Amino acid sequence: MIQTIRKAWGIPELRKKIIFTLLILLIFRIGNAIPVPFISVELLSAYLESQSTTILGLYNVMSGGAFAQATLFALSIQPYINASIIIQLLTVAIPYLERLAKDGGEEGKKKIQSITRYTTVGIALLQAFGYYMLMKNYGLLSVSDPNLWHALVIIVSFMAGSSFVMWMGEQVTEFGVGNGISIILFAGILSRVPTAVSGLYDGFRTWLSIANGELSVDALVSAGLTQEVAESYFASAQSAAMAPWVILLILVGVLALIMFIVFINDAERRLPVQYAKRQVGRKMYGGQSSNLPMKVNMSGVLPIIFAQSIASLPATILAFTGTGEEGTFSYAVAQFIDTKSVLYMIFYFLMIIGFSYFYSSIQFNPVEIANNLKKQGGFIPGFRPGKPTADFIKKVLNKVTMFGAIYLGIVAICPLILGKIVQNSALSIGGTSVIIVVGVALETVKALESQMLMRQYKGFLE
Repeated sequence: MIQTIRKAWGIPELRKKIIFTLLILLIFRIGNAIPVPFISVELLSAYLESQSTTILGLYNVMSGGAFAQATLFALSIQPYINASIIIQLLTVAIPYLERLAKDGGEEGKKKIQSITRYTTVGIALLQAFGYYMLMKNYGLLSVSDPNLWHALVIIVSFMAGSSFVMWMGEQVTEFGVGNGISIILFAGILSRVPTAVSGLYDGFRTWLSIANGELSVDALVSAGLTQEVAESYFASAQSAAMAPWVILLILVGVLALIMFIVFINDAERRLPVQYAKRQVGRKMYGGQSSNLPMKVNMSGVLPIIFAQSIASLPATILAFTGTGEEGTFSYAVAQFIDTKSVLYMIFYFLMIIGFSYFYSSIQFNPVEIANNLKKQGGFIPGFRPGKPTADFIKKVLNKVTMFGAIYLGIVAICPLILGKIVQNSALSIGGTSVIIVVGVALETVKALESQMLMRQYKGFLE
C-alpha cells in the first residue's frame, strides 16, 4: 500500500488528485471543529457518552465524533448514505427507477444521482429536526427558552453542513482519488484513533495507580472526599482501568480482524464459463474460456449498518423513555435487550445474515445472468443454458452469501464479545469501523493502481 502511494506521488497527474483529496479532507476536519451556536457541547457530550451503545453512538462514530460535539458537519455523510440505500431499494420496487438504472445509460445515472441528492437534503432536514428536538427535550441547549430563531439556526446549520459534505464527496469522486463518500467516511472514523489510543493510555495509568496503591478509597478520603464520594469515584476508576493483558488482547484482536478482513475482501468464487465457437464468413469467433466471479462479501458493510440500526432500536427507545428502578419489570426488560446482552448478539447476528441475503438478491440476479450468458453463446460446463444454469448459479450464490454473512457476523460480534470480556462498551461498534476503514483503504489503493495502469497504456499508445 505504501509503495503504491509512493509511486502515485511520483506521477504529476496523480499527485494533483491526491493533493486535492487531502485539501477536501482538511476542509472536512475544519468543519468538524466549527460548533453550531445555541448548543451546550458539554451536556451533549455527556449525554451521548451514556448512549454510546445505541444508534446515536453509531452516528457519532460515523461522523468522527462530530455528532457529540454538535459541529457544522455533525450529521456528516449519514443522510447521503441513507438516501443512497433508499434509492437503491426503490430501484427494485419502482419500474421507472429500474428503467433508468438499466436502460437509461449515462443520462439515467445522472437522473438517479439528482434524485439521490434531493432525497439527501430531505433526510438531512428530518435528522436535523430530530436532533434539535432531542437536545431541546433533554435540556442540552445553551439557551433556557429556545424560540423559532434558535431552532431555525440549528436545523439549517446541520442541513447545510450535511449537503456541503455530500458536495465535497462528489468532488473527490470526480477530481480526486477513489470514492469521495467512502473516503470522507474513512477520514471521520480514522480521526477517532488518537482518542482511542489516548483512552487506552489513560486506562493503563489508572490501572497502574490502583495496582501501586496510589489510588484507593482511603487515599481519596485522606485527600478530603467523603466516604460515599470516594467509593463512587473509586468504582468508576476501576471500571475505566485497563490492565496490560486487556490492552494486549485488544491490539491482537484488532490486528487479527484486519488480517481476516483483508483476506476475505478479495475472496471470490469463480464459475467456469465456456463460449461456443461460431463461424461468421471465413472467421471463427468464440471458443475461449472465462469465468463468472462471485465475491464472498458482495454487499459490503451495509448489512451490518442496517442490522445494527434495527437491533439497537429497542435499546434506543428505552434510553429515551427510561429503564425504571432496579427490580422493576421495565428494568428487567432493559437488561434483557441491552446491547451487551446475549439475546442482542444473537438477534444482531441473525439480522446480518438476513440483510446479506437481501442485498445479494438485489445485486446479483441468477436468471438475468443466465439469460445474458445464453445470448452471448456462453454456458457453464455440465449445465444446459437457461433455467438449469440459473438454478446452479442461485445454488452457488446461496452458499457464497452464507459464508459472507457469517464473515460479517463474526466481524460484528467479536468486538461485542471482547467488550463484554474486558467490560468496555466502546468496542461495541468497533467491527463496523474496522471493516469500513480497511475496505476503503483497499479500494483506494486499487483505484490508484488502476489509474497508474491506464497511464502506462496511454503512454504506450502515444
